[in-house]
Amino acid sequence: MNEPAASGLYFGKVFHRRLRPRVHALSYRVFYMLLDIDELPALSARSRLFAHNRFGLFSFHDRDHGPGEDKPLRPWIESALSGAGIDAPSGRILALCLPRMLGYVFNPLTIYFCHDAGGGLAALIYEVSNTFGERHCYVMPVADRAAPIVSQACEKAFYVSPFLEVAGRYHFKVLKPAARFALTIRESDGEGLLLTASFAGDYRPFRDAILLRAFLTYPLLTLKVMGGIYWEAFKLWRKGVPLKPRPAQGQGGVTYS
Repeated sequence: MNEPAASGLYFGKVFHRRLRPRVHALSYRVFYMLLDIDELPALSARSRLFAHNRFGLFSFHDRDHGPGEDKPLRPWIESALSGAGIDAPSGRILALCLPRMLGYVFNPLTIYFCHDAGGGLAALIYEVSNTFGERHCYVMPVADRAAPIVSQACEKAFYVSPFLEVAGRYHFKVLKPAARFALTIRESDGEGLLLTASFAGDYRPFRDAILLRAFLTYPLLTLKVMGGIYWEAFKLWRKGVPLKPRPAQGQGGVTYS
Protein backbone atom coordinates (compact mmCIF):
# COMPACT_ATOMS: atom_id res chain seq x y z
CA MET A 1 0.00 0.00 0.00
CA ASN A 2 1.28 3.47 -0.89
CA GLU A 3 2.40 5.62 2.00
CA PRO A 4 0.62 8.96 2.58
CA ALA A 5 2.27 12.00 1.03
CA ALA A 6 4.84 13.86 3.11
CA SER A 7 4.25 17.39 4.37
CA GLY A 8 4.52 19.80 1.46
CA LEU A 9 2.73 22.35 -0.72
CA TYR A 10 0.31 22.10 -3.62
CA PHE A 11 0.40 24.88 -6.23
CA GLY A 12 -2.69 25.02 -8.42
CA LYS A 13 -5.97 26.67 -9.30
CA VAL A 14 -9.37 27.01 -7.61
CA PHE A 15 -12.48 27.05 -9.79
CA HIS A 16 -16.09 27.85 -8.82
CA ARG A 17 -19.16 27.80 -11.05
CA ARG A 18 -22.71 28.56 -9.94
CA LEU A 19 -25.57 27.57 -12.26
CA ARG A 20 -28.69 29.09 -10.65
CA PRO A 21 -30.44 31.51 -10.42
CA ARG A 22 -27.64 33.32 -12.28
CA VAL A 23 -24.57 31.78 -13.87
CA HIS A 24 -21.45 32.96 -12.06
CA ALA A 25 -17.89 31.60 -12.34
CA LEU A 26 -14.46 32.43 -10.97
CA SER A 27 -10.97 30.96 -10.93
CA TYR A 28 -7.71 31.95 -9.28
CA ARG A 29 -4.30 30.49 -8.54
CA VAL A 30 -3.47 29.49 -4.97
CA PHE A 31 -1.33 27.14 -2.96
CA TYR A 32 -2.29 24.89 -0.07
CA MET A 33 -0.11 23.30 2.58
CA LEU A 34 -0.32 19.60 3.40
CA LEU A 35 0.86 19.18 7.00
CA ASP A 36 1.36 16.09 9.15
CA ILE A 37 -0.19 17.36 12.41
CA ASP A 38 2.22 15.29 14.53
CA GLU A 39 5.18 16.75 12.63
CA LEU A 40 4.27 20.42 13.19
CA PRO A 41 6.81 21.08 16.01
CA ALA A 42 9.60 19.47 13.96
CA LEU A 43 8.66 21.43 10.83
CA SER A 44 8.74 24.63 12.85
CA ALA A 45 12.11 23.79 14.40
CA ARG A 46 13.85 23.11 11.09
CA SER A 47 12.33 25.97 9.06
CA ARG A 48 13.19 29.67 9.21
CA LEU A 49 9.95 30.58 7.46
CA PHE A 50 7.34 28.37 9.16
CA ALA A 51 6.18 28.50 12.79
CA HIS A 52 3.83 26.37 14.87
CA ASN A 53 1.58 28.26 17.32
CA ARG A 54 3.62 31.46 17.03
CA PHE A 55 4.09 34.29 14.56
CA GLY A 56 6.00 33.60 11.37
CA LEU A 57 6.09 34.38 7.68
CA PHE A 58 4.00 31.22 7.46
CA SER A 59 2.44 29.57 10.49
CA PHE A 60 -0.09 27.00 11.64
CA HIS A 61 -2.02 27.65 14.86
CA ASP A 62 -3.98 24.80 16.44
CA ARG A 63 -6.65 27.28 17.60
CA ASP A 64 -7.49 28.09 13.96
CA HIS A 65 -8.98 24.61 13.61
CA GLY A 66 -11.20 22.09 15.37
CA PRO A 67 -12.51 23.31 18.72
CA GLY A 68 -10.47 26.52 18.50
CA GLU A 69 -8.12 25.71 21.38
CA ASP A 70 -4.35 25.92 21.83
CA LYS A 71 -4.11 22.15 22.08
CA PRO A 72 -2.88 19.39 19.75
CA LEU A 73 -5.48 18.42 17.19
CA ARG A 74 -5.08 14.64 17.24
CA PRO A 75 -7.25 14.04 20.39
CA TRP A 76 -10.03 16.17 18.93
CA ILE A 77 -9.85 14.32 15.60
CA GLU A 78 -9.89 10.96 17.37
CA SER A 79 -12.98 12.05 19.31
CA ALA A 80 -14.73 13.20 16.13
CA LEU A 81 -14.00 9.87 14.44
CA SER A 82 -15.20 7.96 17.47
CA GLY A 83 -18.51 9.85 17.28
CA ALA A 84 -18.90 8.52 13.74
CA GLY A 85 -18.12 4.95 14.82
CA ILE A 86 -14.69 5.04 13.18
CA ASP A 87 -11.69 3.61 15.01
CA ALA A 88 -9.10 6.20 16.03
CA PRO A 89 -6.41 6.47 13.33
CA SER A 90 -3.16 4.83 14.35
CA GLY A 91 -1.37 6.26 11.32
CA ARG A 92 -0.65 9.73 10.07
CA ILE A 93 -3.16 12.58 10.03
CA LEU A 94 -2.55 15.14 7.29
CA ALA A 95 -4.23 18.55 7.20
CA LEU A 96 -4.70 20.29 3.85
CA CYS A 97 -5.22 24.00 4.50
CA LEU A 98 -4.13 27.55 3.90
CA PRO A 99 -1.42 28.68 6.33
CA ARG A 100 -1.35 31.88 8.27
CA MET A 101 0.70 34.41 6.32
CA LEU A 102 2.19 37.23 8.40
CA GLY A 103 -0.33 36.37 11.12
CA TYR A 104 -3.54 36.28 9.07
CA VAL A 105 -5.58 33.37 7.71
CA PHE A 106 -9.07 32.43 6.64
CA ASN A 107 -9.67 28.81 5.68
CA PRO A 108 -12.96 28.19 3.86
CA LEU A 109 -12.12 24.47 3.88
CA THR A 110 -9.59 22.32 5.71
CA ILE A 111 -9.44 18.59 4.98
CA TYR A 112 -8.00 16.03 7.42
CA PHE A 113 -6.74 12.79 5.88
CA CYS A 114 -6.81 10.15 8.65
CA HIS A 115 -4.75 7.02 7.98
CA ASP A 116 -4.52 3.61 9.58
CA ALA A 117 -1.25 1.94 10.61
CA GLY A 118 -0.78 0.44 7.15
CA GLY A 119 -1.08 3.79 5.39
CA GLY A 120 -4.65 3.24 4.20
CA LEU A 121 -6.98 6.23 4.25
CA ALA A 122 -9.56 5.43 6.95
CA ALA A 123 -11.57 8.65 7.03
CA LEU A 124 -11.83 12.22 5.84
CA ILE A 125 -12.94 15.22 7.86
CA TYR A 126 -14.09 18.27 5.91
CA GLU A 127 -13.85 21.33 8.17
CA VAL A 128 -15.86 24.22 6.70
CA SER A 129 -15.59 27.80 7.98
CA ASN A 130 -17.77 30.79 7.18
CA THR A 131 -17.05 34.51 7.44
CA PHE A 132 -19.10 34.75 10.65
CA GLY A 133 -16.37 32.95 12.63
CA GLU A 134 -18.19 29.60 12.72
CA ARG A 135 -16.92 26.13 11.82
CA HIS A 136 -18.59 22.84 11.03
CA CYS A 137 -17.09 19.42 10.32
CA TYR A 138 -18.36 16.62 8.11
CA VAL A 139 -16.84 13.31 9.25
CA MET A 140 -16.93 10.46 6.72
CA PRO A 141 -15.38 7.00 6.58
CA VAL A 142 -13.56 5.86 3.44
CA ALA A 143 -15.05 2.68 1.96
CA ASP A 144 -12.01 1.57 -0.06
CA ARG A 145 -8.88 2.56 1.84
CA ALA A 146 -6.52 1.63 -1.00
CA ALA A 147 -8.36 3.34 -3.88
CA PRO A 148 -6.61 6.43 -5.29
CA ILE A 149 -9.90 8.33 -5.64
CA VAL A 150 -12.46 8.79 -2.86
CA SER A 151 -16.11 9.61 -3.59
CA GLN A 152 -18.37 10.67 -0.70
CA ALA A 153 -21.63 12.53 -0.12
CA CYS A 154 -23.56 14.05 2.77
CA GLU A 155 -26.44 16.40 3.54
CA LYS A 156 -25.57 20.07 3.88
CA ALA A 157 -25.88 21.20 7.52
CA PHE A 158 -24.03 24.52 7.78
CA TYR A 159 -24.60 28.11 6.65
CA VAL A 160 -21.69 28.97 4.38
CA SER A 161 -22.90 31.75 2.09
CA PRO A 162 -25.68 34.37 2.36
CA PHE A 163 -26.63 33.34 -1.20
CA LEU A 164 -27.17 29.65 -0.37
CA GLU A 165 -29.70 27.95 1.87
CA VAL A 166 -28.77 25.35 4.48
CA ALA A 167 -30.32 22.63 2.36
CA GLY A 168 -29.25 20.20 -0.30
CA ARG A 169 -26.42 17.73 -0.60
CA TYR A 170 -22.65 17.79 -1.05
CA HIS A 171 -20.84 15.35 -3.34
CA PHE A 172 -17.07 15.08 -2.83
CA LYS A 173 -14.54 13.55 -5.20
CA VAL A 174 -10.95 13.48 -3.90
CA LEU A 175 -7.75 12.38 -5.60
CA LYS A 176 -5.57 11.39 -2.65
CA PRO A 177 -2.53 13.61 -2.06
CA ALA A 178 0.49 12.37 -4.02
CA ALA A 179 2.42 14.00 -6.87
CA ARG A 180 -0.91 15.67 -7.66
CA PHE A 181 -3.98 16.44 -5.58
CA ALA A 182 -7.46 17.24 -6.81
CA LEU A 183 -10.79 17.93 -5.15
CA THR A 184 -14.22 18.52 -6.64
CA ILE A 185 -17.28 19.47 -4.58
CA ARG A 186 -20.72 19.54 -6.18
CA GLU A 187 -23.68 21.00 -4.32
CA SER A 188 -27.15 19.94 -5.42
CA ASP A 189 -30.70 20.68 -4.31
CA GLY A 190 -34.18 19.55 -5.31
CA GLU A 191 -33.75 21.08 -8.76
CA GLY A 192 -30.43 19.40 -9.49
CA LEU A 193 -26.84 20.63 -9.62
CA LEU A 194 -26.46 24.10 -8.10
CA LEU A 195 -22.73 24.74 -8.08
CA THR A 196 -19.31 23.14 -8.52
CA ALA A 197 -16.08 24.02 -6.72
CA SER A 198 -12.72 22.43 -7.40
CA PHE A 199 -9.00 22.62 -6.77
CA ALA A 200 -6.17 20.82 -8.55
CA GLY A 201 -2.49 21.27 -7.85
CA ASP A 202 1.00 19.79 -8.07
CA TYR A 203 3.11 18.78 -5.07
CA ARG A 204 6.30 20.46 -3.91
CA PRO A 205 8.29 19.33 -0.86
CA PHE A 206 8.29 21.28 2.41
CA ARG A 207 11.49 23.32 2.11
CA ASP A 208 12.31 26.94 2.88
CA ALA A 209 13.13 27.60 -0.78
CA ILE A 210 9.65 26.40 -1.76
CA LEU A 211 8.05 28.44 1.03
CA LEU A 212 9.90 31.55 -0.13
CA ARG A 213 8.73 30.93 -3.69
CA ALA A 214 5.15 30.61 -2.42
CA PHE A 215 5.39 33.90 -0.56
CA LEU A 216 6.93 35.80 -3.47
CA THR A 217 4.35 34.38 -5.89
CA TYR A 218 1.34 34.88 -3.58
CA PRO A 219 2.47 37.51 -1.03
CA LEU A 220 -1.04 38.37 0.22
CA LEU A 221 -2.79 35.09 -0.50
CA THR A 222 -4.84 34.77 2.68
CA LEU A 223 -5.99 38.40 2.52
CA LYS A 224 -6.88 37.90 -1.14
CA VAL A 225 -9.01 34.87 -0.23
CA MET A 226 -11.11 36.92 2.19
CA GLY A 227 -11.22 39.93 -0.13
CA GLY A 228 -12.21 37.70 -3.02
CA ILE A 229 -15.11 36.25 -1.04
CA TYR A 230 -16.57 39.71 -0.45
CA TRP A 231 -15.90 40.84 -4.01
CA GLU A 232 -17.65 37.81 -5.50
CA ALA A 233 -20.53 38.31 -3.05
CA PHE A 234 -20.90 41.87 -4.30
CA LYS A 235 -21.02 40.67 -7.90
CA LEU A 236 -23.68 38.07 -7.03
CA TRP A 237 -25.72 40.79 -5.34
CA ARG A 238 -25.35 43.00 -8.42
CA LYS A 239 -26.67 40.11 -10.52
CA GLY A 240 -29.79 40.00 -8.38
CA VAL A 241 -29.13 36.71 -6.59
CA PRO A 242 -31.39 36.81 -3.50
CA LEU A 243 -29.96 36.70 0.02
CA LYS A 244 -30.80 33.77 2.28
CA PRO A 245 -31.35 34.43 6.01
CA ARG A 246 -28.73 33.11 8.38
CA PRO A 247 -30.21 30.59 10.86
CA ALA A 248 -30.25 31.92 14.42
CA GLN A 249 -29.23 28.58 15.91
CA GLY A 250 -27.70 25.29 15.01
CA GLN A 251 -24.47 26.51 13.48
CA GLY A 252 -21.18 24.82 14.18
CA GLY A 253 -20.61 21.29 15.41
CA VAL A 254 -20.08 17.99 13.62
CA THR A 255 -22.08 16.00 11.07
CA TYR A 256 -21.46 12.25 10.96
CA SER A 257 -22.02 10.46 7.69
